[in-house]
Amino acid sequence: MTNRIALGIGLFLCVFFALNFALGLEWHIYLGRKFMDLIRLIAFWR
Repeated sequence: MTNRIALGIGLFLCVFFALNFALGLEWHIYLGRKFMDLIRLIAFWR
């Protein structure tokens, strides 16, 4: 991954979460739960 791609992804995530909180949406809770499910799945296969 190049620095430009990493910066783009980081900027996208910052904007996404800023809009998420500013608009009062709760996508961060949904994404957090899905991420925890992914971690559990990876831990199971480890």
